[in-house]
Amino acid sequence: MKKLLSITLAVALILTSMLGLTTASAEDFSAGYNGEEVTITFYHTMGSNLTTVLDAYIAEFNTMYPNIHVEYTAVGGYDDVRDQISTEITVGNQPNIAYCYQDHVAMYNLAKAVQPLDSLIDSQATVTLADGTTQILGLTEEQKADFIEGYYNEGRQFGDGLMYTMPLSKSTEVLYYNKTFFDANGLTVPTTWDEMEAVCAKIKEIDPQSIPLGYDSEANWFITMAEQYGSEYTSATEPHFLFDNETNRAFVKRFREWYEAGYLTTQTLYGAYTSGLFTSTTETKSYMSIGSSAGATYQRPAANADGSYPFEVGIATIPQVSADNKKVISQGPSVCIFKKRNTQEVIASWLFVKYLTTTVEFQAEFSMASGYVPVLKSVAENPVYADFLAKADGGNYVSALSAKVCLEQADAYYTSPAFNGSSQARDQVGNLLCASLSGVGDADAVIDAAFEKAIEECEYATW
Repeated sequence: MKKLLSITLAVALILTSMLGLTTASAEDFSAGYNGEEVTITFYHTMGSNLTTVLDAYIAEFNTMYPNIHVEYTAVGGYDDVRDQISTEITVGNQPNIAYCYQDHVAMYNLAKAVQPLDSLIDSQATVTLADGTTQILGLTEEQKADFIEGYYNEGRQFGDGLMYTMPLSKSTEVLYYNKTFFDANGLTVPTTWDEMEAVCAKIKEIDPQSIPLGYDSEANWFITMAEQYGSEYTSATEPHFLFDNETNRAFVKRFREWYEAGYLTTQTLYGAYTSGLFTSTTETKSYMSIGSSAGATYQRPAANADGSYPFEVGIATIPQVSADNKKVISQGPSVCIFKKRNTQEVIASWLFVKYLTTTVEFQAEFSMASGYVPVLKSVAENPVYADFLAKADGGNYVSALSAKVCLEQADAYYTSPAFNGSSQARDQVGNLLCASLSGVGDADAVIDAAFEKAIEECEYATW
């Protein structure tokens, strides 16, 4: 499917050049917003709990810009948004704004459909609000500095130095652990992978039936390890696929040894999210789970009849190779703006994106409702959000505890290069890790074959 979409968009690239589906004047934002009445469309994946928050802030936005009308559509999941837009681009009917992941943007840009944001971000043009006050079209230096750096820098991961996305709400991976069990057995939460191996061995001694660690995303694990080791994974410029190297093979082999010792499982190998193993009440359970920070409530066991929980959940940063190079993946939706013939539509879209991404109150409410974390540092100082964080615990307020950990590790976030084929690389390194862990036969031969197949699949998919 992704290969067919890439071919379709390559054709669209020719069509946009021939038919002028995007405007050559789209970069001329010097006049700012002129008050023209425009309607902008926004594709997202929000459920009713989040659109309730969105509606309230669209109403507030309209008091500032009454002639900008925002219409939104929930389009299934993230890949559904990608697929629908990829089709619409071929006829120049894409929305104004969309939820996106970086590889989606790389695909849209085969047709040069995404508006670079640099000239908007840096614009000093004056915009007049409905109440007569003014502000600049772009971002102030204070607004730029308020973004969590790792989240903001995602927008420049495309190899050309341009900014194509703005972060809206984010998640990451955290280490969930059974704090009750750890405390009862004098175990220390692992901060390095060496410590993780030792803790897994101790847990196996205490509970031989257990699988000490569950890791949900094999792809995230591989990519994060490459980042922590400083080894190569991919590049936004050719050659793109660089993950077949000795450092990466070595950590894969080490994790195969852990798997053979019964220390770990993953979502694919377990057949479901490993939170089910972590919260299990059967004989086979895990005592640690690495998964999305946005899924904290799924890592909490079902409450007892009296409202208490079978165990207290602890949350920590995932283990690191070295304290000198802490790396944790940045996930969650960003937003992009699409080119349009009417420059005022693009400017209006930017004003709405700017409003959502820089308004502290929206970021606070949206984050509490979604389980994602805000993209602004100053949200932690918002009274409502600060009260939310103050309640953090391993029971009723486990989501707040997860958010607190995410904010504390803000300096560690990374994102991978984005290009047409980056999603295929992600899929394939996840596949190769699974194959390497569970493959039958000589370890080196199994791992060699898994890496070779992954590279072949990546190169074929981008042919």
